[in-house]
Amino acid sequence: MPRTEERPDGAGSLDDELGAALADTVRGTGASTGGLYLIDEAEPVLRLVAVCGLPLAFTAPWQRLPLTAPVPVADAIHDDALVSVAGQDDMARRYPRAAAVLPYPFALVAAPLTGVRRSWGGLVLMWPAGRPRKVTPRERGHIDASARRMARLLDDAPRPPSLPDQPRVVPIDAARHPAQTGLAAADYLERLPEGALALDLEGRITFATDTAARLLGSGADRLLGTRPWHSLPWLDDPVVEDHYRTAIISRTPVSFTALRPPDRPLTFQLYPDASGISVRVLPGTEGAEPPPAGRPPAAAPTGRLYQLVHLAAALTESVTVRDLVALIAHQILPAFGAQGLVLSGVDAGRLKITGHHGYPADVLERLDALWLDTDLTPAGQVLASGTPAFFADPDELAASYPSAPRISGKQAWAFLPLIISGRPVGCCILSYTRPHTFTADERAVLTSLSGLIAQALDRARLYDTKHRLVHELQRTLLPRALPRVPGLDVAARYLPAGHGTEVGGDFFDVLRLDETSAAAVIGDVEGHSIAAAALMGQVRTAIHAHTTAGAAPGQVLARTNRLLADLDSELLVSCLYVHLDLGRHQASIASAGHVPPLLRHARHPAGVLDVEPGPLLGIDTGTDYPVTTVPLLPGTTLALYTDGLVELPGTDATRTTSDLAAHLDTADGHDLERLIDRLLRHTSPTGQHSDDITVLLLRASRLGDRPA
Repeated sequence: MPRTEERPDGAGSLDDELGAALADTVRGTGASTGGLYLIDEAEPVLRLVAVCGLPLAFTAPWQRLPLTAPVPVADAIHDDALVSVAGQDDMARRYPRAAAVLPYPFALVAAPLTGVRRSWGGLVLMWPAGRPRKVTPRERGHIDASARRMARLLDDAPRPPSLPDQPRVVPIDAARHPAQTGLAAADYLERLPEGALALDLEGRITFATDTAARLLGSGADRLLGTRPWHSLPWLDDPVVEDHYRTAIISRTPVSFTALRPPDRPLTFQLYPDASGISVRVLPGTEGAEPPPAGRPPAAAPTGRLYQLVHLAAALTESVTVRDLVALIAHQILPAFGAQGLVLSGVDAGRLKITGHHGYPADVLERLDALWLDTDLTPAGQVLASGTPAFFADPDELAASYPSAPRISGKQAWAFLPLIISGRPVGCCILSYTRPHTFTADERAVLTSLSGLIAQALDRARLYDTKHRLVHELQRTLLPRALPRVPGLDVAARYLPAGHGTEVGGDFFDVLRLDETSAAAVIGDVEGHSIAAAALMGQVRTAIHAHTTAGAAPGQVLARTNRLLADLDSELLVSCLYVHLDLGRHQASIASAGHVPPLLRHARHPAGVLDVEPGPLLGIDTGTDYPVTTVPLLPGTTLALYTDGLVELPGTDATRTTSDLAAHLDTADGHDLERLIDRLLRHTSPTGQHSDDITVLLLRASRLGDRPA
């Protein structure tokens, strides 16, 4: 939580006030649990600083989240709006990664903490599964008011809050019925024929009757203060711990049967509330499913298993090496308390650093491109053996590698070999600024993660290589530079689709014909593939040849259309061809099914140019392409573009085109490059787009003293 400092008005510390506000919100809304996130701008991430109604161990996967994480609280902060998740189905549909880690029946609401000048973070509330699916206006009002209250507390604080390493656990209610905790209650429970246990929210046994102890085969004094799956070996099963988690998170009764050796089934009925869990222990299988035939082998604690599931799901979403490094730095390092990362890939017998975090440049220079058989670090050795190496302090590492601790100055290390089917892919090094003892479950989870990271790194490097090759191919198919044409200002921009690694089909060109004329062309080949790129190159070449041969605009498109018929291509091409006569101040335009250009006159409003279109290239070889002629006075701007600029998912392309024309009319058009930036931001404020986008701007200027 934020620093525990007294407020100037004597109202108490900021963390106490925020904790009290969180507990009040949980009580007032009837929620079972609540969490408070604040933005750590230094990283930047969301930090869970306070939680109530849940054990701290449950929060491990959620204590640090990237601001762009696919979770409700990040969406609420980004959209500055309340986000409601009605239940498991809704969570699985909208937030599949979170649903994989929280496979329990519950409902959830996330609200932003929006202050006067900034966003502070978010509030998360969870309800049992029986809650109505929709947030009522009254509940929404209460949640909004609570979020505003917390934002005001943060606004009014004398300095920004400091953030804790671990969230603060805030109690919801004080202890209940203090007068009924004596011998009378114990005598009542001992007279019942069944056993009774009480667990706190952390799963520890706080009360056990003699009947329960007898059924469980252990003395009550040995059970108190322990978790059942720790003190009773036959309950050491992740499934048992998961039943406890289900009861805590869903706040609904849970019943299951376990087999006490050698052959005695016991039924456990769990009744949770905000203070803990009451457990009935009954002999036999009353009210529960029959016990399984056998018990699976002991595994890592369920919390670590869920953490592994969470991190594994995150790794599947990393696409590039840069994505992978960011994910490890922002999610895996914090999950294990580490501060440093070096991710290296095997390249020609060396370990080339592909990503890092928490290391200065001079250290990275010494660690980069080390040979696999180096004796400076254990990286090569762990790759050769395929076994991770863990060093709790510098002395442990220096015993085998004397120079290694002096290189980085770190105090503890985990060296994880990244191997796929016996093939070394690289090495991932997690490091600590203080000595760190690795527990058995930490080693187990990190060892499992190393295989997942190896697959993610191999996949990301392949993607990056393919993307780089595609980018280079795309560059060779588009003009490297546009010609200088007297009397004409030109600017162009090509943006590939925001996903995938296929070559786009957009193309453009500007050709200088003589001292007073030029030609401009823009088009789009159907699809994203090597075939589309090859056809795009052939179309560009054909248009260039017909243009320089002196063909009129309509003839250029008609002859190119016949070429496509000869090529017998199944792909269609849209194209817009413009002949610019700068001496006569006019433009002649022919269209093959292309989106219409925008025209902005110096003294008239901008608008969509009405160009009579012909069919797409590749449909009918005998068709003619009509020509539209428009004035092109000095100061006139002609905007050519591909459909990726205006055909956006969930929008009407006609309306988007009209809005774009209006924006072109109001924007400052002095600098064409900046004008392209503004047009792109107008149609795609986030910078994300699902199709290729090409924009070509042409502005007529004066030819000096040259006569018209």
